[in-house]
Amino acid sequence: MSWESPYRLWLLIGVLGLLWAYLFLQRRRSRYAVRFTNLRLLDRVAPRVPAWRRHLPAGLFLGMLSLLVVGFARPTADVRVARERATVMVAVDVSTSMLATDVSPNRLSAAKSAAHGFVDDLPKQFNVGLVAFAGNASVLVAPDTNRETLDAGIDRLTEGVTGTQGTAIGEAINTSLEAIRSLDAKAAQDPPPSRIVLLSDGANTSGRDPESAASDATEAKVPVDTISFGTPAGYINQGGGRPLRVPVDGDSLRAVAAQTGGGYHEAGSSEELRKVYDNIGTSVGYRTERQDISDRFIGVGLLLGVAAASGSMLWFSRLP
Repeated sequence: MSWESPYRLWLLIGVLGLLWAYLFLQRRRSRYAVRFTNLRLLDRVAPRVPAWRRHLPAGLFLGMLSLLVVGFARPTADVRVARERATVMVAVDVSTSMLATDVSPNRLSAAKSAAHGFVDDLPKQFNVGLVAFAGNASVLVAPDTNRETLDAGIDRLTEGVTGTQGTAIGEAINTSLEAIRSLDAKAAQDPPPSRIVLLSDGANTSGRDPESAASDATEAKVPVDTISFGTPAGYINQGGGRPLRVPVDGDSLRAVAAQTGGGYHEAGSSEELRKVYDNIGTSVGYRTERQDISDRFIGVGLLLGVAAASGSMLWFSRLP
């Protein structure tokens, strides 16, 4: 926290002066009470009340003054603010290797489950779209704020839905960028703040070179967060029940993230994938702004003032 007008905090010295004066008067009042020898009469004219009740209104009043001074100094702090008109494209690998059962029940099913949670936690005003890719890439859901349509699109993610086998990371990035550019009539001239979240389990094997696609994303100022999902022990069953090893390979994803300014993440289980999505959602969904927070201190100060006045009138029939 910092201050727009820090010199105004010197007014707190005045509050400390009032505190000193209050303590001084209380001490002098105690000396006068000791000099008063008729204690029975003293109890009648000045009945004893609990110490906390006698001092609470004054304490609340001084607290109010302190908070008002702090608010007057205009404190500022970093505040998370939801992005407006933001667009997120989620690109999910649907190649055959995503059927590996090293992640229960298989990589693709676990990815779909985590994707549901990710998009549901994003601010409702976000436009979110869905791209499926294997040997090529296609937009299953154009970016929109309708979460029901998006959830239905995630449910439609199945192996081979794109019709071509392979892993086309570059094509997934390119297709996502095209969907962002066609968001609305002004997207081409005034692009919305955007991000691509891409999940895959293997290296690029077909389509456009990921480095070239990443260059386009960098030029468009669209970071690409990548998730390498699976384990080195993954395998699928070929015809005749023969196992085929499909170990996770994140080299291409790591390079894309580094080139575009996104983050690279590794997830070897459903739980890890959910945590990755939570981390990405926090960075994607909000931006940090420096804002004046003086209203917080002033608001609490006024509440203390009301409490001080209420306690004083209730217990002593007077204002502090």
